[in-house]
Parts: sequence; C-alpha cells; structure tokens
Amino acid sequence: MFEIFNTSLYASEAELFDYLTIQMDRYFGLFIFFFAVIGNTLNILVLSQPTLRSNPCAWLFLTSSIANLITVLFALTTRIMAGWGTDPTDTQGWICKLRGFVLFSSRTIAFWLIALATVDRCMASSPNAAHRRMNTLRNIQLSFLLVVIISVLLYSQIFYCYEANLILTPLKCYGKSTACRLFTDMAYGCVSILLPLFCMIVFGMRTIYHIHQVQSRVHPMHVTNADHHQSTTAGSREQSNSPWKKHDRHLFLMLIVQVIIQSVLTIPQVVAKFYISATMNDEQTPLKLSIDHFLYNLSLLLSFLANGMPFYIYTLCGGNIFRQPLLNLTNTIIALLRQRR
Repeated sequence: MFEIFNTSLYASEAELFDYLTIQMDRYFGLFIFFFAVIGNTLNILVLSQPTLRSNPCAWLFLTSSIANLITVLFALTTRIMAGWGTDPTDTQGWICKLRGFVLFSSRTIAFWLIALATVDRCMASSPNAAHRRMNTLRNIQLSFLLVVIISVLLYSQIFYCYEANLILTPLKCYGKSTACRLFTDMAYGCVSILLPLFCMIVFGMRTIYHIHQVQSRVHPMHVTNADHHQSTTAGSREQSNSPWKKHDRHLFLMLIVQVIIQSVLTIPQVVAKFYISATMNDEQTPLKLSIDHFLYNLSLLLSFLANGMPFYIYTLCGGNIFRQPLLNLTNTIIALLRQRR
C-alpha cells in the first residue's frame, strides 16, 4: 500500500514538472526568441557601420552577434515548438543531428570570439608597442577562421553521436551512447565554456593591470611657474601617446559586463549536463526523468538568454561609441519610413 502511494506520488510530481517544462518552453522560450533576434539583428546593423567594423574588438562583437543569431534561429525555434508538442528533432534523425551540430558549433564560436575580444583588449592596452602592433584586424580575422575550423571539427561527431526518438534522456534528441554523451559533455563544458572563460579571466585581469600601469605612469607634476608650461606639454604628450583611449575603455567595459553575464547564464547548462551524465546509471524513475528534463530545459533557455544579451549590454555600457551609431541607425530608419509615406 505504501509503495503504491509512493508511486502515485512520483507520477503526480512528474506530471507537474512536465507541465512546468512545457509552459517554460512555450512562453519563456518565445520571449527569449524575440528578445535575442531583435537584439542581435540591431547589433549586426549597428556594428556593421564603417566607424565600428574597422575596430578589431568591434569586429569580434559583430561576428559574435552573427553566431548568436544563428544559434537562436536554428536551435531555440525547436525548443519553442517542443512546448506545443511539434518538435521535429524528437522524431527526425537528420534534423536532430543538424540542430545539435549548429547549436554546439555556433555557440562555441560565439563564446570564443568574446574570449578573443579580451585578448584584443589586452593587446590594445599593453605598454609594449610590439604587442600593440600585433593587434590588427587581419590577425583577428585569421584567429576567427581558426576558431570556426576547430569548432566545426570538434562537433562534427554530432552527426554520428546524436539520434532522435531516445528514451531515458533529458531530450529525445540526445547522445545515443554513454561514450557519446561523455565526449559531447566534456567538449562542450571544457572547450566551449570553461576554457574560453578561463582565457577571459586571465586576459581581462591582464588588461586591468595594463590600465593601472598606464594610469600610474601619466600624472600631472606640480612644479614652479617657470617650468609649468614645459611640464604641461610633456604631460599632454605622454597622455596622447598612451595606448588606452576613451573608446578603448568603453569597449573594455562592454566586454567585461558581457563576460560576467554570459558566465552566469551558461555555466548552469554545463553543470546540468555533467550532473545528468554522472547520474545516468542511477535508477531512472519518472520523477527523476521529469526533474532532469525540467532542469536541463531551464539551463538551456538561460544559455539562449545569454545569446540575446549583448545588444542590451552594449547599449547600457557602450557610451557614445555604441549609442551614437545606434542613434544614427534609428534616424536612418525613421527617414526611410517617412519617405515611403
């Protein structure tokens, strides 16, 4: 009697978590979709302007926004459809494989491009002139190509590992074997998230150190009136030769805020994937499967939210370096709309 009661209780709680998962996919997923598509589209339009796209860091923000938009359009759409019971990745093997490949590779590219942006800021702020000369758009573009190639090769195994119509997994479209799941989880957790995050922290701290060096080196000197003009001229010359300008500070602030927010929103998915892999040999009760499904979907949606955040971060933290091109774009759109009337 007690065992029957426990079983019925598990079934009731499992149904509750299944219901919450469906509602979350439907409405939270739909909100994130429009939030991310609008934000990344505006990002692409603003950062494509000549005043920004020639800057290596802004170019990385631009290409990262394109990768984020691809991630949202290809992968989040199916999560929203899952909320209405029509997810084609659940039953169609080739769609399942393609979605997994695009999701993991494009998200890896987007995250590594932000890591490269921290390297760019570190080089741009370096007191070493040789390091600053290496910080060119051409070198950044070569690094971008390398990131794309490695990401595509790393996740080409998705076409073998992922299958549809699976049971006892967080999603019906998932790794078909223990080895596949472990490899994908390790690749995503370590190569796609933790390693670039480590690079962001290291080069971000190095950039802060460079800024401190520059600021401590440039100080006004209190001297006698006879030497006032000479010292002022020397101080102005030293400031003008400083590698760190106002727009660089804005770009660095945009970058640091993005790194923090993306870390908070993407690490839960890494934890969820490792937890699911670590407990895959435990007894898979209906309640555990429902909870795993709910937690994995929540962490997945949070990671999609991270894909949609950059535009809003840049608008709030970018100062005139981002807001002025955004205002110019807005005025251009308004002028075009008026001409059509």
